[in-house]
Amino acid sequence: MECYNKFANIYDELIHGDVDYGFWSEVIINLCNREGVTKKDYLDLACGTGNLTVEIGKSFKSTTAVDLSEEMLSVASDKLRTSRIRAKVVCQNISELNLRKKFDLITCALDSTNYILDEEALMNYFDSVYNHLNDEGLFVFDVNSAYKLREVLGNNIFNYDDDKVVYIWENEVEDSVLNMYLTFFVKEGQVYKRFDEHHRERIYTEEFLERILSNIGFKVIEKLDDYKENNITINTERIVYVLKKNI
Repeated sequence: MECYNKFANIYDELIHGDVDYGFWSEVIINLCNREGVTKKDYLDLACGTGNLTVEIGKSFKSTTAVDLSEEMLSVASDKLRTSRIRAKVVCQNISELNLRKKFDLITCALDSTNYILDEEALMNYFDSVYNHLNDEGLFVFDVNSAYKLREVLGNNIFNYDDDKVVYIWENEVEDSVLNMYLTFFVKEGQVYKRFDEHHRERIYTEEFLERILSNIGFKVIEKLDDYKENNITINTERIVYVLKKNI
């Protein structure tokens, strides 16, 4: 099963209320202002349905949105067009990024980095971001922490029911990977249509990520707890990395 295909149509409804995209974008824009980043070219990787892309794109002259799901990109494209943001959408694997352009700000939010399971692919992803980032640019990405994937989500079962959408979410930790098996029932008229998705997230430690980032040439200028405090604890669930080139 592939991720985020039929899921694209109900993604915003399910994520609504859990993520404050306006706040996240405000934090990132403030970081850009603090670091003196030029607000010309913005790249959002694994953009999904474009919620963060739109919010940050309002502050940039040109925006590029990349995702591997054509269904997600279709939704994102509509939002960008409606918001009158000058944007380009590209269907591409972020581990094989080739845009022939450099950017002042690159983001990759909502634990999309955890979806990269292979270490070589992860290094290719970070390396390609480095090559697409202007020398004075900023790279901001977040990951689900090892604590969240092992202890909070872990080997647990969750469910959701709002009359329009029902889902059952079963998790299984296998070595360093969290397998998430989701069964959806989406109401269409008087009946519910079923579809299934299998999502996998790699459990990365801070030490592992920071070693790779340092080897590639990044320096960590800040780490945030869920886009808020600059205070990572053992119970932090979302770690936000703020990076610049070490030049």
